[in-house]
Amino acid sequence: MAEPLASSYTMNQNSTFLALLLLLYLRSTFAQQEEFIFTSFSGGGGSRNGSGGGLSLNGVAEIENSGILRLTNETSRLIGRAFYPTALRFRNASDGAAFSFSTAFAFAIVPEYPKLGGHGFAFTIAPSKDLPGALPSQYLGLMNASDIGNATNHVFAVEFDTVQDFEFGDINDNHVGIDINNLASNASAAAGYFDGGAAKRDLNLKGGHTIQAWVDYDGETKVINVSVSPFSAKPNTPLLTFPVDLSAILEDHMFVGFSASTGLLASSHYLFGWSFKMNGATRSLDLSSLPSLPRQRKKNVTLIVAASAAAALLLVAVLIATAYLFYKIKNADVIEAWERAYGPHRFSYEELKHATKGFRDRELLGFGGFGKVYKGTLPGTKMEVAVKRVSHESRQGIREFVAEIASIGRLRHRNLVQLQGWCRRRGDLLLVYDYMPNGSLDKLLFSDDPAPTVLPWPHRFRILRGVAAALLYLHEEWEHVVIHRDVKASNVLLDAELNGRLGDFGLAKLHEHGANPSTTRVVGTLGYLAPELTRTGKATTSSDVFAFGALVLEVVCGRRPIDPKALPEELVLVDWVWARWTTGRWFDAVDQRLGGEYDREEAEVAIKVGLWCSHPATASRPGMRDVVRYLEGGDVAEVPPLPTPAEYYDPGKDSVGFDDFLRFYGTSSFEKLSSGSAAFADEAPSASYSPLARFSRGGE
Repeated sequence: MAEPLASSYTMNQNSTFLALLLLLYLRSTFAQQEEFIFTSFSGGGGSRNGSGGGLSLNGVAEIENSGILRLTNETSRLIGRAFYPTALRFRNASDGAAFSFSTAFAFAIVPEYPKLGGHGFAFTIAPSKDLPGALPSQYLGLMNASDIGNATNHVFAVEFDTVQDFEFGDINDNHVGIDINNLASNASAAAGYFDGGAAKRDLNLKGGHTIQAWVDYDGETKVINVSVSPFSAKPNTPLLTFPVDLSAILEDHMFVGFSASTGLLASSHYLFGWSFKMNGATRSLDLSSLPSLPRQRKKNVTLIVAASAAAALLLVAVLIATAYLFYKIKNADVIEAWERAYGPHRFSYEELKHATKGFRDRELLGFGGFGKVYKGTLPGTKMEVAVKRVSHESRQGIREFVAEIASIGRLRHRNLVQLQGWCRRRGDLLLVYDYMPNGSLDKLLFSDDPAPTVLPWPHRFRILRGVAAALLYLHEEWEHVVIHRDVKASNVLLDAELNGRLGDFGLAKLHEHGANPSTTRVVGTLGYLAPELTRTGKATTSSDVFAFGALVLEVVCGRRPIDPKALPEELVLVDWVWARWTTGRWFDAVDQRLGGEYDREEAEVAIKVGLWCSHPATASRPGMRDVVRYLEGGDVAEVPPLPTPAEYYDPGKDSVGFDDFLRFYGTSSFEKLSSGSAAFADEAPSASYSPLARFSRGGE
């Protein structure tokens, strides 16, 4: 009996020994699935507890001969992925709690355009290596527009992004983010690292240099830590810390790896090494022992950049030389023989360009009729001037225009803005005037300043007398009759002593004394246009008188000739003033801002003259000689009684009544009036008008 018992005992010992061997083998096999490290990806290799193993690649991912894993290249809208070939167990079978895990990897991002980036890549834990339906660009090859944020994704990722995507709320174009089932990061931070102190050092993800990253999940404390550094040692302080329980995110078996993409901008995403460990801290990678980007690649980039820079410099030099030659040709002053007859009034373009400091915006005084006006100082005399720059796209009528400029340039009166000279340079005409330091009358009357300076009455009355004297000179005292056609407050400029000077002859028309003015297009500014112009189309000295009447009432009352914001009964200034004149309460029309500080006799004379000049009937208006006499005298008794519209309205004569006057200023036009800029009314028959006006509008 002893022998069988001994044999049975021996068999039991052998069985126990075999069971122990099997347990050790199974334990070893399980341990192999928990940890791996790649210090090179060449030959599909790596090590998994010392045994062979490789990566599963899809998309454009490839392993180069040097052992570097290249996820993407410099082609637009691509996806490249690399996963560990077998699924790893990430949750405890008994309670479903997620295991701790730790990974480290070394990477580099080389954009096609270094300062622009080209999307990024992500360390990924996913239920599939293929991630069907995932898109490139901002989706990083992980998801698409329809499944963003779905809990069924079961995707955990740490993104290294080099493009700021506002769809997902990216903080910048150089950040690290923790993504759970979404590409809108649950936590993110600008790329950087802590080097032992409290200070954070910035790190450029797209700089093309090797960077090591660490991702650690603690299954006990339910916290994820992410660190990055350009060195082999792991920083003591993580870049990102985010508390989350991954038990509900991860499934029992998951694949671990990387996904990268490109969009309209492209980058090459490289991996040099990778280590991973379940339920423990993985080993950091020694960057010095890993493969690196070939120097030849950097040399080629340098050569390409150098060659591109040289070509760019050469191209710039050619362009500069061409532009300079074109500039010299374009800016050359072409003086034709017939222009020399107008002699000293012609300035060179370079002289005026230097005077206005290159026509820069800081020297801009404002916008006159048909052109910008700049302040300038003539280089030789240091005289301050105003230079109006008028564009002209046609040579039609240029000779007549210059002749007329020469004629107007001979005007000499203390109450006219003196035309000092002119310059013609191809499509530009430059007119040089006296500089008026106090600007235009309308800006002083209607200042936008919250606490405007009120123009005192003595200055107002002196300005009106000065403009009246200037119009008398133009109408009767010069060698030709000059019809200004645009008398208004914005064309009355004020010198240093606040003397009024009539300027802007852009619409002026000349004819001989005794000649009948021709029919022309109706031009001017609404509110100052005589009502007969729409019927006759003839600009006359009387139409200038009408405009002067509107100016007089404007200056006395401190209101525009037509105010679209006023009450209906106060819309037309002349009607409003006429109503007060007829009731004997003309003083109610005087500008209230004067506070009663004005000469009563002068104000009454001015209102009476203004109403007389504004009469709708042409024949009822005074001439400028009478206007000057009445204003200079300042005696209301010398001014004849005002004619009423009914006394002088005769349909058979060249006259218009007040009703026609109101129809002329139809309400549809009122919205154009508040700026006081020049407006063009309906065309009258015929088409011949001043060469000066024709040039100003590009030659019709």
